[in-house]
Amino acid sequence: MGEGSSREAYPRSRLYVEAALAAAARVELDRDQSHYLLRVMRLDQGAEVALFNGRDGEWTARIVETGKRGCMVEVERLRRRQSPPSDLWLLFAPVKRQPLDWMVQKATELGVGVLQPIMTQRTVVDRVNLARLRSIAIEAAEQSERLDLPELREPERLSKALESWPHERRLALCDETGRGTPVADAFAGAARGPWGLLLGPEGGFAPAELDALRDLAFVTPVGLGPRVLRAETAAVAVLAVWQAMLGDWSEAPPRRDGE
Repeated sequence: MGEGSSREAYPRSRLYVEAALAAAARVELDRDQSHYLLRVMRLDQGAEVALFNGRDGEWTARIVETGKRGCMVEVERLRRRQSPPSDLWLLFAPVKRQPLDWMVQKATELGVGVLQPIMTQRTVVDRVNLARLRSIAIEAAEQSERLDLPELREPERLSKALESWPHERRLALCDETGRGTPVADAFAGAARGPWGLLLGPEGGFAPAELDALRDLAFVTPVGLGPRVLRAETAAVAVLAVWQAMLGDWSEAPPRRDGE
């Protein structure tokens, strides 16, 4: 079946839900989801939607009830089985709201498994709205056809994160000083396995932080080229290179039932 025909058969809307998913299960959608389906997408009773919850795979469901409070859908068939969660961690110093929202959106689309805000000596933003970032991650997962959500962790001091770091997990330090190995070269010679990527604040890491990071056996300093990148741009750049060389971009995409 060609790509055009398989896409045509795919439901027009895809939603993340907390409820368990199985054949014949009924799921009551919340007010915002119901508004989106009925008022924005203008779907009627009987229309198909795709559902996922990060545990049970992706399912086709059908709108069976509509009302002022929302709508009810009934789960029909499994489209894709649940895949293992991503084992890629992104550690980042929080930046201003709009760039941070964009970073979380793109990191979710690029398959990050854990999002960990890190407080450094030069971090300017000291508060992170995890509820808002979760909403952004949900929307990004819905749009990108991802089967799970990244884990959003509470902000943590850089020193504390390094103290508890699992030493079997490599950590790529995005080194803005130019002393790191070019990122493509660093990843080309690296083994697959658990990785983390670390990005500093807008003003960069403090010299003492960089010295401490370079002394750690599990840290690989990497360079992102001759240009100065904004923090959110650097995140997308290093994630794309990692996925291309060590991640799932080299794997065939999963097939849906019936394709």
